[in-house]
Amino acid sequence: MIKRIIVVVLLTLSIAACGTKKAATDFEKSNLKAAGVIKNHYDKAIQFNTLSGKLRATYQDADRTQSVNLSFRMEKDKAIWMSASILGFPMAKAYITPQKVSYYEKVGKTYFDGDFSLVSKWLGTPLDFEKLQNLLLGQAIYDLREDAYTLSESPRGFQLLPKKSSDVKKMFMLDAETYKAKAQQLAQDSKSRSVTITYGDYQRVAGRLFPETITIIANEGGESTNITLQYRSMEFDGEVSFPFSIPSGYDEISVE
Repeated sequence: MIKRIIVVVLLTLSIAACGTKKAATDFEKSNLKAAGVIKNHYDKAIQFNTLSGKLRATYQDADRTQSVNLSFRMEKDKAIWMSASILGFPMAKAYITPQKVSYYEKVGKTYFDGDFSLVSKWLGTPLDFEKLQNLLLGQAIYDLREDAYTLSESPRGFQLLPKKSSDVKKMFMLDAETYKAKAQQLAQDSKSRSVTITYGDYQRVAGRLFPETITIIANEGGESTNITLQYRSMEFDGEVSFPFSIPSGYDEISVE
């Protein structure tokens, strides 16, 4: 289950990584209204050191629907940890840092333990920890300050579209009051791949606005996968640990 979630999230990040990074001066050329909206998005980003709580993850594709409860921990900019358990017994764990992606599953007795360069080679595009962290926190996957955007307003909020075209089509929707992400859409027509990320209601925890529900719909080659993440019992700035040890006798998954 965690493996499937990680694969879909990595697909999302691989599409995001295909966008060409623009010079910071492009942002200065965008219209003042768009620049103000983008500035507010970053000014209102939640500040914290650690985060912990529970996740309800639901995975759905053409063949099956599965749900699992996960323990979730994060140290900002340093580590993301998830553990799936049944009746108190761990069934799968994932541990992701800026340098490594590691996980194991007990059902299939398999594991992966490698740096982002291996995953990037596997998917054919560079990935990084920051994009994953942004996705989970309700921030734009891309740094919006590094590009120029056209702004339009609607009852749904502020829509931002890049002024320059690229191989990856992008759309960002921000809430008109909170400036938090409501939706992000990435599409790579040349490879028939697209990802739509939507954020449901935001919950207020210790004075901070944090996503309550995140839905990721990934399409590739005509096949669609849907993952919904529901955050529960979130707590900021408590003590956290990241216990992770791959059991002996497990088979390593090759990305060659």
